[in-house]
Amino acid sequence: MQDYPHHYRAAASGTQEGSVMVNSGDLPVLSTNPPPEFNGPMGYWSPETLLVASVANCFILSFRAVARASKLEWENLSCDVEGILDKDGKVTRFTRFIIKPSLTLSSDDLRQKAQRCLEKAKNNCLITNSLNSENELTIDIAIA
Repeated sequence: MQDYPHHYRAAASGTQEGSVMVNSGDLPVLSTNPPPEFNGPMGYWSPETLLVASVANCFILSFRAVARASKLEWENLSCDVEGILDKDGKVTRFTRFIIKPSLTLSSDDLRQKAQRCLEKAKNNCLITNSLNSENELTIDIAIA
């Protein structure tokens, strides 16, 4: 890993109507729009869905690191996230993220260790640590 601080850059461009194009270096360009809740068209990424996806993505990457450090053997992890956008006084913001990881293990003997790793991943996710919101963890562990 590189020394801190790390710097990340992205850019966006748009016109009076239509999609906003989001890019970052050599990455694929994303076509985004407001979500349907703000009268945007269906079928596009929005700033809101990108943020919620970032929480899910960061959770899995954080879990990988925690599990590796803890020497936890695991089979598969998926993570659904629900972001709650609400009025908070005079501002609209994400007030809560409900993080729902579903982890598959090869043995029930690993359940307690896996539970601790999932909780550590929640606490160490740099995306949620950067946001002013509550974070709720609802864990599902299955045995293969």
